[in-house]
Amino acid sequence: MTAQNKNKIWTWIGSIFGILILIVAFGAMFLSARWKPILTEKIKAGVYDGSHHLYRIDFKSINLNVITGSLALRDVTLTPDTAVFDSLKKKQMAPAHTFELKLKKLQISRVGILTAYFRKRIDVNEIILQKPSINMIFNKVSRKPDSIKDEKSLYEQISKTFKSVHIKSIKIVDADFDYINKTAAKKVKKSIKHLDININDFLLDSLSGNDTTRFYYTKDASFQIAGYKSVTKDKMYAMKIDTISGSTASKKITAKGFKLTPLYDELTFAGKYKIQKDRYNLSFDQIEFNGVDFMGLNTDQKLHAKSLRIGPANVEVFMSRESPPPPGFDKGQNYPHIALKRLNMPTLIDTVKLRNINVKYAEFNPASKKIGSVDFKALTGNILNVTNDSLQLSKKNHALADLNTLLMGTGKLNVKIDFNLTDNNGAFTYSGNLGKFDLKNLNPLSKALGLIEIESGEVQHIDFSANGNLRSASGKLNILYTNLKIKLLSDNIDGEGTKKKGFLSFLANTILVKDENPQKGEAPRTASMTNTRINSASFFNLMWKTVFVGIKDIVGLGVIPEKNPVKQQKVIAKKIREQKRADRKAARKARIEKN
Repeated sequence: MTAQNKNKIWTWIGSIFGILILIVAFGAMFLSARWKPILTEKIKAGVYDGSHHLYRIDFKSINLNVITGSLALRDVTLTPDTAVFDSLKKKQMAPAHTFELKLKKLQISRVGILTAYFRKRIDVNEIILQKPSINMIFNKVSRKPDSIKDEKSLYEQISKTFKSVHIKSIKIVDADFDYINKTAAKKVKKSIKHLDININDFLLDSLSGNDTTRFYYTKDASFQIAGYKSVTKDKMYAMKIDTISGSTASKKITAKGFKLTPLYDELTFAGKYKIQKDRYNLSFDQIEFNGVDFMGLNTDQKLHAKSLRIGPANVEVFMSRESPPPPGFDKGQNYPHIALKRLNMPTLIDTVKLRNINVKYAEFNPASKKIGSVDFKALTGNILNVTNDSLQLSKKNHALADLNTLLMGTGKLNVKIDFNLTDNNGAFTYSGNLGKFDLKNLNPLSKALGLIEIESGEVQHIDFSANGNLRSASGKLNILYTNLKIKLLSDNIDGEGTKKKGFLSFLANTILVKDENPQKGEAPRTASMTNTRINSASFFNLMWKTVFVGIKDIVGLGVIPEKNPVKQQKVIAKKIREQKRADRKAARKARIEKN
């Protein structure tokens, strides 16, 4: 065959393919043009009828490519009809959540158009919603006891038109999400930016409704929020979260890299307020809920999780005693088991797992003009039955905590706490023990806050137990120790610095302080301890001060009456005012002499 004949054949074949491509292209354009109004009508009618007339969908334009099986809707809005919702609510058939949706483009790829038309099966590879604005509105609604039996399933509603709907992937990318709770006395709105949602393997057919491995017909619905940053409303803290993610398949919700960072140092922060205000500096590597009941969370607004794991983490709390406590405020309302009652969501967490948490409490004492602190390193343990759910409380009304930590990073401390979750007086019991410990490690706390310096002292063992409530705690304590010696320090209100009270320290060590327990030839001394909480003292303040009362009694300082913190604070405040007046007077005198 000559080269000329070969060229003619290839020209002929190319022409045929070109004509076929043109026929397919014009056919696709014809079908697209013909099916656009049909699809527009079907989509709008399908949403309207499928939602019992509750929702209407609208869009500016629809683009259909029959060859690739792609479909795009532009300027889409989905809105609920409030009149229909109110009507359903009266009939006790309304859903708990309604949705409002706006987005520029909804992209659907690889739709089996012929399969849908001829075989009545919808098969879609992917649906993408780019940067939508979503409002999820919660309304407390009641349901008829028999409404579940009478109400048609989602499949029954579409079965006359389609045999099945299968979507491999639905992606919501970079959404602005607002959750609006209309059931509260005042409407509550919570906003989330940059939210990604992935829904995998959505299947609606005659069997999927009874498939227990699916969550609302999906194999998995997951979400992620990345790079969240904000400043709190009071402009006192910066908040940062690296990621928050969750998955219905794994039944997990995880937050990583959560930080709450004060924008001011300790004393500057305290100076921003006229009353005592706790300053928090928090850093959590990971917070993870496991075994989450997503169905109950969605339908009943109840949080039930098998466990909550917290840590590694660092928690720092600071407060200045220079300012007065808030008038009329009782910190007893922040007891852990009392604060739990105030959660606006029924909650049940079977086990809270604390893992490797470093806790530091620091306080500024205006008497010493120093900050004292106590550290608990590597706090680890479990808290069982953390709940405010009335049904669970009727079965089991105690939360049990078993915690281990290193006091000041060295002393092995174990504490067990039993919280009565239903007692109106905040009842609880606690017990604990401390192993070998060098008492000099307490100097960062005792020198600044107690004006006592521990020169020496070795603890062999401490054990204690007590019963407490909103107002007081009492119990028993044992402590075995040797070689205790202390220095008494003066205050520093005049600005001259703390000083050793030499003669008083000598008297205390020789007359009052018992340098060991047991003393030679004697049985070990024990102590009964009782402590009353003032309104400005916290739950943990009551616990450690009660133990401190017992220790004072055994070491021989129990005869020294405990100073009333409220009166002491007033005396200190008066001295501070007097000192400030003297400083201003001296400054004026210096200016006059200079001029």
